[in-house]
Amino acid sequence: MQRELFIFGQTHGLTPSLCLRLYKQFGPEATAILQREPYRAAREVQGIGFKTADKIAINTGIPNESPQRIDAGIEFVLQELQDEGHTAYPTDQLTANAAETLQAEPTTISSGIARLLESKALRATEARDGATYLQLPHNFFAEEKIADSLKRLQDTESGLPPIKRDLAVEWAEEKAGFTFADSQRQAIKGSLAHKVFILTGGPGTGKTTILRAVVSILKAKKAKIALAAPTGRAAQRLAESTRAYAQTIHRLLKFDPSQGGFVMNESKPLSADVVIVDEASMLDARLAAALLQAVPSRAHLILVGDIDQLPSVGAGNVLKDFILSRKVRYVTLDVVFRQKKFSSIVHYAHAINRGEVSLPTPLEDVRQLDPKKDFQFLSAADQSDAARKVADVFKIFVSQELVLDPIADAQTLAPMRKGQAGVDNLNQLLQETLNQSSQAMPFGTLKFKVGDKVMQTRNNYDKNVFNGDIGIVTRLDGVNGLIDVSFDGADVSYDKSEMIDLQLAYAVSIHKSQGSEYPVVVIPLLKAHFMMLQRNLIYTAVTRGKKKIVIVGEPAAYAMAVRNSDAKSRCTLLQEFIHG
Repeated sequence: MQRELFIFGQTHGLTPSLCLRLYKQFGPEATAILQREPYRAAREVQGIGFKTADKIAINTGIPNESPQRIDAGIEFVLQELQDEGHTAYPTDQLTANAAETLQAEPTTISSGIARLLESKALRATEARDGATYLQLPHNFFAEEKIADSLKRLQDTESGLPPIKRDLAVEWAEEKAGFTFADSQRQAIKGSLAHKVFILTGGPGTGKTTILRAVVSILKAKKAKIALAAPTGRAAQRLAESTRAYAQTIHRLLKFDPSQGGFVMNESKPLSADVVIVDEASMLDARLAAALLQAVPSRAHLILVGDIDQLPSVGAGNVLKDFILSRKVRYVTLDVVFRQKKFSSIVHYAHAINRGEVSLPTPLEDVRQLDPKKDFQFLSAADQSDAARKVADVFKIFVSQELVLDPIADAQTLAPMRKGQAGVDNLNQLLQETLNQSSQAMPFGTLKFKVGDKVMQTRNNYDKNVFNGDIGIVTRLDGVNGLIDVSFDGADVSYDKSEMIDLQLAYAVSIHKSQGSEYPVVVIPLLKAHFMMLQRNLIYTAVTRGKKKIVIVGEPAAYAMAVRNSDAKSRCTLLQEFIHG
């Protein structure tokens, strides 16, 4: 049976690892399901996808306008829109998109939408603007649950002991050893006064100072505090800044693979009086729904983040939707306090946010980079030149001038995956430049080496590794087709069918870097990246650097990004649900 599946799969362009996944999912029926119901395989097996299923369907004689193709195609279009961050989409626009994608008549698409609504594979909501929006069920339930949980929290009295907020602020100032600014005082009082509160602001505006003060006050009042962040690195930074225990949201909520969900939920809430979440701009709708449901009704929820950064990688725009709904109290910090200590990076980050195009004098050669300067621009003529210079920055500037580990201490953040100065090509170039290990295992177009920096690309709750986690390859077992990866000291083993979830991470997309900070950040930025050149993108990249930023590319591309404040808006229904 397996042999038959591998022969059929090879004929239709499926890799051996995908065939293994199919067999794990469907057993001996896998080949028959691919032949009769290829779109079911696309729904149920990670890595197959609608386009692959569509090719199989064409080759096995399934008609273009068959209900199974149209219905799967509509879901595929919504999933593609979900990948762009949308949790919902207007019915008329979805119909037009699907008709074009599937090369079908709009009436055929409308019939498919009707079938999907009847089977509850889609959900429809009439919004206040009079338009009807369609959602995949998980996005509908996520946004509905967020709104319900927000109302539950705000309608329930606080369980905190009485706190004299003015005196608490004075006590925190004395403990900190300096006087807080008015906006910082407001933020501390707001965090203690309101059941749900948002603290937002750019780098250097004092978010860490406020968090430390709030945590100190709550500890003095013997309150139970749960500190969390979306990524491991962000949780580690939160723990260091507050001097208290912090963990990832996934670990806080305790995912149980056997149940297929989080252990902590509305019926089994967290044991906490206050839940504080840092890097909250990274919260997508589904994770936010799980989090809010687990917050006890009498507890406070404090969300801390920078709304000028890129929104979450997953679908939704939770932090911004909360603020725009006008139903959640918030304070925006806009005074920079650390300008002297971190002058250049903080200065340029805020200049970007204001739309000011200012750059240090562009340098022509890597050897001109100054180890004492923290923000520098290296000119590149084109993508090929930029790629070579990025590699030289690691080999010459980071390794020799800064005397840092180029793999552990420096990170390339690129706007796009494709192109010579894109994530994929830069990863191969940097692997060749930085990793001389002779131990290698080929996997598709990639090869993994011992010592490689790699990234997990989807949540795997069984292995306790999550989308965006970065690790180092520690062992290759070519005989059994296994790779071991160390994620913050925890070893995780991957077989061939699971390696599809790993990619090299010498370079990552700017989006994937959210929630992380690196001592040295290298950013290729060229006019060839024009599709992605937006202010919030370059702002997010620059604010990832702790000590050094080197931008490699064209000054004109930097100017294009800074001037372009028209970030693609996301279509969500969270505000609709909040307003009822």
